[in-house]
Amino acid sequence: MAAHHVEQIIEDPFGQARKVAVNIGESPLAWLHARGHLSARHYVAGDMLRADWEKAGLGPRVTMRWDAAPPQGRTGRRVEPTVAQLSARERFDGAIRAAGPGLADVLWRVACAGEGLGAAEKALGWPSRAGKLVLTLALDRVAGWYRVR
Repeated sequence: MAAHHVEQIIEDPFGQARKVAVNIGESPLAWLHARGHLSARHYVAGDMLRADWEKAGLGPRVTMRWDAAPPQGRTGRRVEPTVAQLSARERFDGAIRAAGPGLADVLWRVACAGEGLGAAEKALGWPSRAGKLVLTLALDRVAGWYRVR
């Protein structure tokens, strides 16, 4: 079965819009873990980061909003985030800080945006196979931050 990739424009944790190629059939972390390239600890840490990114509402909206239209006169009103969203955002920001500069970009691209490792390396201008080492270092730091054993 061939991989099905779609391009998405997603805002990264640094506030920059990024175009990423996403394999909608399987997460890159699951693929790397299933083939022995990531330990269970690294996989769990990456999945926790992705979950916090999604809970915080930082991911792209891929479904239709079914909530009622805003009352007249309030069309520009911004919806306040929930406590769960704020907590998830704090955890996400802390984990990204723990990954550190130079490591967070590939971590976000692969774990959160669902971009394949090869595509992330290419987008970052890195040589082939460099991303796996950097991703592993970032996931190790994030696992420590999340206290994954």
